Amino acid sequence: MRRSTLILLKTLTWIACLWPLALLVYGALTPEGLGADPSARIALSTGYTTLVLLALTLAVTPVRRLSAKLAWLARFRRLLGLFAFFYATIHMLAYVALYSGFDVHTMLDDIAKRRFIMAGAAAWLLLLPLALTSTTWAIRKLGGRRWNLLHKLIYIAAICGVVHFWWQVKTGVLTPLPLTAIIALLLLARVAYALWKPQKKKPVTA
Repeated sequence: MRRSTLILLKTLTWIACLWPLALLVYGALTPEGLGADPSARIALSTGYTTLVLLALTLAVTPVRRLSAKLAWLARFRRLLGLFAFFYATIHMLAYVALYSGFDVHTMLDDIAKRRFIMAGAAAWLLLLPLALTSTTWAIRKLGGRRWNLLHKLIYIAAICGVVHFWWQVKTGVLTPLPLTAIIALLLLARVAYALWKPQKKKPVTA
């Protein structure tokens, strides 16, 4: 792929990833822009965006495996993953600031009593080491094998994020279903590839 094309695609990716945040900022600066419950709007938007970006991050490898011509997609995985953590952090801070008022006792009580907060906290904590080790330096220090093993935590984080979404909505609300189905298919695609991937032929020795 040409360098100019790659730069254009990365620029468009940055714009797309920042667009939900731009809408929230615009809404905050306009009367009634965030609706009757701004706190809920911020929490819902950032949480949903986190799951969308996690799904896109998980989609990179399965789609790339469809054709050698799609190998360039790997260059976007880290960017998408970091944006997922970025929105997950805003989502968490929205709870810390707007719902618990920075009260540690309230937060600990909520985590113990509200299972959806426990699942959300687990998802963020799982994403934290992935964001911290997203650099080339971290890959060199950990080694490729250990780095890859560590970054498989994204699978568990995505599951925790989906569970967090389901436990947060009211019974009978199916809003989380589309993202749940997409993430489930992406995880199953990895399992299927691991079970049926072509085995490399070992060289015949005399």
